[in-house]
This record gives sequence, C-alpha cells and structure tokens, in this order.
Amino acid sequence: MKYDGEMLARLVAQAEGVPGAGDMVMIRALIEEASELGAGRALERLGLSDRRAEDDMRELRELLGAWRDAKKAARGAVVGWVVRIGLALVLLGIAVKMGLLGLVRA
Repeated sequence: MKYDGEMLARLVAQAEGVPGAGDMVMIRALIEEASELGAGRALERLGLSDRRAEDDMRELRELLGAWRDAKKAARGAVVGWVVRIGLALVLLGIAVKMGLLGLVRA
C-alpha cells in the first residue's frame, strides 16, 4: 500500500495555476488526496500496510470477541455461585431459627 503522494503534488500544482483557486471541486480533491496520503502513512507507521494486516486485524477482533465472551461467562458463573451460597446461608439460618437441626441428632 505504498502511496507516494504524486497525485497530491499534481493537484497542488494544478490549484496554483488556476486563477480562481477557490474552486470547491479542487479543494475537495486536495482534501481527499491529502487524507489518503495521511492514512497511508499512519498505517505504515503502525505496521499495517502489508497484505496480511487485514487478516491480522480480523484475527485480533475475533480474539477480542472471545475474550469478552469468556469474561461475561466468568462473571455470570461468579454471580451464580454467590447467589447459591447466599440462598444456602438463608436456608441454614431458617433451619437454625426453627430448630430443625435438633431433629438430626435424634
């Protein structure tokens, strides 16, 4: 994805030669080419300008999705166990309060 900015240089030269350089089409073309050049440079600096970058990004997104799913499942399991332990303690408290634990000794 090597982008050398040749088109941007041509557009700038063309804009300088036009008497009414405030032409909206020319300005939009300049902005578009400049943003393409900037995006290409940013991707190169991040190491994402080669052909494998798309596959790498897709794989990272899948990995992130799996991590989020695992976190959600773990959180659900912890909440489930806390609720079960709480209910068990409530039942134990009710059993002690009603004196049901004394029936087991007999």
